[in-house]
Amino acid sequence: MRTGRPVIAVPMGDPAGIGPEIVLRASMSGEVASNARVVVTGDAAVLQRALSFPNMPGTEIKVIADPAEGDYRAGILNLMDLHNISPDDFEMGTVNAACGKAAYEYIEQAIHLAMQGRADAVSTTPINKESLHAAKVPFIGHTEIFGALTGTEDPLTIFEVRNTLVFFLTRHVSLRRACDLITRERLVDYVKRSFSVMKQLGLDHPTMAVAGLNPHCGEHGLFGDEEVREVAPAVEQLQAEGYPVYGPVGADSVFFQAMEGKYDSVMSLYHDQGHIATKTVDFYRTISITGGMPILRTSVDHGTAFDVAGRGVATSISMEEAILIAAKYAPSFQRAGGNGPGRHPSTGKPD
Repeated sequence: MRTGRPVIAVPMGDPAGIGPEIVLRASMSGEVASNARVVVTGDAAVLQRALSFPNMPGTEIKVIADPAEGDYRAGILNLMDLHNISPDDFEMGTVNAACGKAAYEYIEQAIHLAMQGRADAVSTTPINKESLHAAKVPFIGHTEIFGALTGTEDPLTIFEVRNTLVFFLTRHVSLRRACDLITRERLVDYVKRSFSVMKQLGLDHPTMAVAGLNPHCGEHGLFGDEEVREVAPAVEQLQAEGYPVYGPVGADSVFFQAMEGKYDSVMSLYHDQGHIATKTVDFYRTISITGGMPILRTSVDHGTAFDVAGRGVATSISMEEAILIAAKYAPSFQRAGGNGPGRHPSTGKPD
């Protein structure tokens, strides 16, 4: 296992978005430099242009061929230059197929570094789904890319905010479809996998609350019976198998209770249920983690911000937090057997 500060691979993101700006700003952070060795996969010419935007820091860009060559001090951005796009090929803040292709290649390179054991984790910047589509990239977003390139069939989406982990039973589906996917079998499977991920992240004896779907958890079927038919039986089965799982707990209070320390984690039943709860608490420090893969991935939880890209006003708070969380969990993840070709996380019930 690698010693010292973890190496975190950071793909630059869509060249027309704020990705170049936030990785440049993050490279100036003393806290980031003290906790991680950051390697950016991107394009030197694009980053050089970003340095000319208003209010940008005086970052030094150091082009390297391998993470071992980096100079990991605050103020230096260590770059593996793919040299795959020219700033003349696109306008800031616009959908562009060349940008979508380049962004995909940055992610691909970062994943390869982690799969080869040359990086301990990946922290991703924003990409644009329309640009990916224009480039004919056959994936809708980061999670699907990571799943395909790591051989993971169904990665888990997790948010962390204020030391609380939020897992998602369903993600990018309609609300109507999400309701149909809330089944006893699916919930049991996802909770078991979530506990395996929490063990990888170093939580020895975590607890989880399952959020309710309907107001007041349906009031025993008075207005919605999903809790009675699917959620409560799943919780009872998990408890019988030794999992410290509780619920269903009303969604209007469960996230607050978790952040107050009553539970270590929450299972959100649909996309916006968990997104609203976490982002309202702290938008910039709500960080996405992708679990159930042979490598560790964290991410900013905001988009490419095309409306402000190129103006030099984008904040790097979320980028810095994503790197710091990756650095926090990387040692535990490695001890659990992650980061290596063909090495997938184990499954099974918690100790």
